[in-house]
Amino acid sequence: MNKNLRKAIIAGNWKMNKTRPEAKELIEAIKPLAANAGCEVVVCVPFTNLETAVEAVKGTNIHVGAQNCHFEKSGAFTGEISADMLKEVGVEYVVLGHSERRQYFGETDETVNKRLKAALAAELKPIVCIGELLWERECGITEEVLGKQCKLDFYGLTADEMKKCVIAYEPVWAIGTGKTATADQAEEACAYIRSVIAKMFDSATADAVTVQYGGSMNAKNAAELLSKVNVDGGLIGGASLKAPDFGEIIKAASV
Repeated sequence: MNKNLRKAIIAGNWKMNKTRPEAKELIEAIKPLAANAGCEVVVCVPFTNLETAVEAVKGTNIHVGAQNCHFEKSGAFTGEISADMLKEVGVEYVVLGHSERRQYFGETDETVNKRLKAALAAELKPIVCIGELLWERECGITEEVLGKQCKLDFYGLTADEMKKCVIAYEPVWAIGTGKTATADQAEEACAYIRSVIAKMFDSATADAVTVQYGGSMNAKNAAELLSKVNVDGGLIGGASLKAPDFGEIIKAASV
């Protein structure tokens, strides 16, 4: 992390977990653990929990995020939620382009780009997920994959808009598998992503963008991963559902 240049952010991606009473209980448990955090703390909860979460975090330093949004303001898109709807509820962040959305729900770099622009227009803070498959890493094309995703997902943005984005590097082979990129692998990938942003915009913009690591970051490996200069926090899956573990990750990012 380099907190002199950019914000460190620990965001929990709850995925499809927790009822409203369970969400309130978990947030209440996280509150004291995040009270003195030296980083930004975000909980990205299911749509049904958003109002509960927004109410529960009032008066705290915890922020609420959604896990997706649609690219249109309204219309015949059954089952979808617009960025404006999220903003009206009180949401601040939104996760876009998660590999599970890409794998199971047909999202592409083109639709991620459209969702990103809609989120920015609604003044939400996007957390855009990119990352390579295991096969792509084994074939030695990790940088090509990450470069392509950056160029497509952030196409058409101004430098000022880019500075409002958070990038989550999530190697697909490490999501929910228990496998984790080594700290050196995470640093290498996050540094490369930053170099692509510098070429697309400029070095000042690249230096300002928070690049998180996702992919099985947990209480045991967080400190080592976050010790790397280009790893600016984490997008946390399973460990974010356990308050003590999430608290340890927040502590590691608060150094």
